[in-house]
Amino acid sequence: MTVIGWLQIILYCAIIVALAKPVGGYMTRVFNGERTFLSPVLRPVEAGIYWISGVDEKREQHWLTYTVAMLLFHVGGFLIIYGLMRLQAMLPFNPAGQSAVAEDLSFNTAISFITNTNWQNYGGESTLSYLTQMVGLTHQNFLSAATGIVLAVALIRGFARASMRTVGNFWVDVTRCTLYVLLPICVVFALFLVWQGMPQTLGPYVEATTLEGAKQTIAVGPVASQVAIKMLGTNGGGFFNANASHPFENPTALSNFVQMLSIFVLGAALTNVFGRMVGNQRQGWAILAVMGVLFVAGVAVAYWAEAQGTSTLQALGLTGGNMEGKEVRFGIVASSLFAVITTAASCGAVNAMHDSFTAFGGMIPLINMQLGEIIVGGVGAGMYGMLLFVILAIFVAGLMVGRTPEYVGKKIEAREVKMAMLAILILPLMILGWSAVAVVLPTGVASMANAGPHGFTEVLYAYSSQTGNNGSAFAGLTGNTLFYNLTGACAMFVGRFLMIVPAMAIAGSLAEKKSIPPSTGTFPTTGGLFVGLVVGVILIMGGLTFFPALALGPIVEHLAMNAGTVF
Repeated sequence: MTVIGWLQIILYCAIIVALAKPVGGYMTRVFNGERTFLSPVLRPVEAGIYWISGVDEKREQHWLTYTVAMLLFHVGGFLIIYGLMRLQAMLPFNPAGQSAVAEDLSFNTAISFITNTNWQNYGGESTLSYLTQMVGLTHQNFLSAATGIVLAVALIRGFARASMRTVGNFWVDVTRCTLYVLLPICVVFALFLVWQGMPQTLGPYVEATTLEGAKQTIAVGPVASQVAIKMLGTNGGGFFNANASHPFENPTALSNFVQMLSIFVLGAALTNVFGRMVGNQRQGWAILAVMGVLFVAGVAVAYWAEAQGTSTLQALGLTGGNMEGKEVRFGIVASSLFAVITTAASCGAVNAMHDSFTAFGGMIPLINMQLGEIIVGGVGAGMYGMLLFVILAIFVAGLMVGRTPEYVGKKIEAREVKMAMLAILILPLMILGWSAVAVVLPTGVASMANAGPHGFTEVLYAYSSQTGNNGSAFAGLTGNTLFYNLTGACAMFVGRFLMIVPAMAIAGSLAEKKSIPPSTGTFPTTGGLFVGLVVGVILIMGGLTFFPALALGPIVEHLAMNAGTVF
């Protein structure tokens, strides 16, 4: 580890904290239906969308109606992606002549993109046409990201409102999020990426002659527009197979840094949205502090592990840390930081191969995903996931003092605790359940690139990533099989939507409750004690649930490495 490395990490954290308040203020105005500086241009477009769609923007929805609307919306997204992949050989904008994608892979990919996971069992440049990339994937990247954000806003409204049966209007919220938040930022971001050297073209792949005289095909396409929303919307799917380590997806150190900022900015800002909507911005800062503590701890461990390298490399006289699987352009610190950011934020884009990380370096991204990716998290998803843990922490605090727990003026009762636990238990059910099935079936074991604990970690990482709707992978696992395509699709669907339904039920329940003023027995939720309590509950829940699996994977791999055994 170096001083320069830590200065990069500190600079990154400082910029994110600085952006949280202004971006959060803007998003609050958008979702409250207030006028913004973009309203003169976008308000007529917004009104036109409502008129064409037959949406009454003043009519709000019950939480169940809101949730059903969201689910039906994603049925349409699934059909569009699946249809494009199956028919792409007959459709235009296919200069490379890509054939139709197999049924099971199309099914897995369609589920992947509607769930904001963007898990890819294929190489983008060798499998998909430009039309599929644009109309299918890039288009859905906007809508799945917007969905996550508006669901978080609906839950926040549940805390902020009193004696109401509605939590907003899904169609209005998703329209405003796309028009006022995602699209404007992505236009500017995409232009920046083009300036940095990223392709944005509908022209065919380029044939080049190498110095040796050989012919090489260089894949290009509408890359910048997809990369902008994949990062900002924490989607993560790569236009190219190498993802953000590809020079056309991440050309420079500056583009790398700005991409990392874009992954966190909206998720961090949502904490400020929460504080503003409940009438106390300190509540939002406290939640951001919880996220910050967990994030910095993860970065420290990952950076230390990769900077230290392995005993095997050191025995060979190789010093300077572990550079295996990393881009020389970024080095150890930028690769470690990116890995922790992308798994803390449910993004899934990678600028290094996580399969090549040290045992402990690869364990941190794994833990981030197993905790439900609540450390900033996927846009919106991290916020409502964190609020579920806050509810549990408040419940624990209430038990300690023998009072009915309450949070931001709302009593936390049995219904809310049950729903929060139901949502959180989805994670181990899918992660540990499918991992157990995969490592005992020959078809699951056959896809492992490595034996021993590292092979087990590949499988555990795959289902952690898919259930957590992350999308990154230990690349050694061959995922494009019927077994992994179908089980992975199940993990992604359940991890996304069966977590959303309990969260929305909580939103509806809280919105109907009366707001109560704080009393002498109210547990303060804006100070260090609250931050420590929430961090403790998260770590205990994660530790009790996933430590045995981690002990069989990265922990025993680290111990074996120190004993001279590698896998």
